[in-house]
Amino acid sequence: MSEPICLFNGTVLTGFAAMEHCAVLAEDGLVSDVFSQKRFERHRFDPDTLFYDVEGSYIAPGFIDTHIHGCGGYGTEDGYFSGNPEEAGESALAMSRLLALQGVTAFNPTLYPAEPELMLRAVKAISSCMGKEEGARIMGIHLEGPFISPLRLGVQKPETVCPVDIALMEQLWEASGGRVVNMTVAPELKGMRELALFCIKKGIVLQAGHTNAEYDNMVEGMQTGILHSTHLFNAMSKLDQRNPRAVGAILTHPEMSCEIIADGVHVHPILFKLLAQNKPIDKIVLVTDSLNASGKETGPFFANGEEMIQHGDVIRRKKDNVIAGSGITMIQAVKNLVKFGLSIEDAARTASSNPAAVMRYSKKGLIVPGMDADFTIFDKYFTILATIVGGEVRYRNIG
Repeated sequence: MSEPICLFNGTVLTGFAAMEHCAVLAEDGLVSDVFSQKRFERHRFDPDTLFYDVEGSYIAPGFIDTHIHGCGGYGTEDGYFSGNPEEAGESALAMSRLLALQGVTAFNPTLYPAEPELMLRAVKAISSCMGKEEGARIMGIHLEGPFISPLRLGVQKPETVCPVDIALMEQLWEASGGRVVNMTVAPELKGMRELALFCIKKGIVLQAGHTNAEYDNMVEGMQTGILHSTHLFNAMSKLDQRNPRAVGAILTHPEMSCEIIADGVHVHPILFKLLAQNKPIDKIVLVTDSLNASGKETGPFFANGEEMIQHGDVIRRKKDNVIAGSGITMIQAVKNLVKFGLSIEDAARTASSNPAAVMRYSKKGLIVPGMDADFTIFDKYFTILATIVGGEVRYRNIG
């Protein structure tokens, strides 16, 4: 059992408000108390308590990245597509260590679709590594397919997508040990209702993405529980004045939540203002969708078995320049959201309390007593100062 930790002299972003000149106490892996500086000075602490003066910096709930393929040269696609899917688990553990340096306390390793045998072996490998993390926690697996539209592939391989197959879905679920937590699907596919009902029973969050859906398809999907969406505006049917399609449905239905990539290229910065005007803030979920090239200084770079090139914070497929993913970190994305016009409180919510709520991580995303003691501490320059996971310091650059 770790020693109690007290972070003081900070601005606490609780997940719903900002509280200046405050302190947070973590005991037994949970948030024990949040109090003002005056109460902090009067409080009687356990003699084993570790104190950290954050010197006015922000104390936010731990960042949660629910859509990430890789970072720093590691990724769930490394080895997975070369016939060694067992390497997916080791890559996920390496990602865990690197993500803690970036303020991430929890993440969902995201797999591209592949041949069924490789997918089954990869999800089994990742699930077997859960509980062994030294940095950010693996909360579960995100399957970005295979039941997606061949017309909205992005860099997905056409030979790896397939019609809805309940038997395959059952096999993936069993191989993961029940650890598939979110899945990107195209609502317009035949058999989607049956798949959605299966996933609802298993607690899997379904996300509309890589979809060519008409507006009516999206509404039908919502009625079966597809209430989240994958990288809004990207790899989905576009808004039209005569058919709102996927983008229009997501923007106009307040019950729909959405991922967003804030590198400034996947989505033009002005559209974040449109999004903030049309979606309740608690329905916006920040993701990186980063690939293994993210943070890697030298190439060559590969993802999904194909060579990639970097253009700033965006990673593209070399052969045709199609955007494949981002090279951005969560803290960079939070910084960009503030630059795009969101308040620091709302920007931090999109990276913490919002993904926790959408993914139904009931003990995460808020700094209130009884919640998991997952914290991301960063200064006004958006430099990560510390990452605390379950009351344990996984990264620290403060006194």
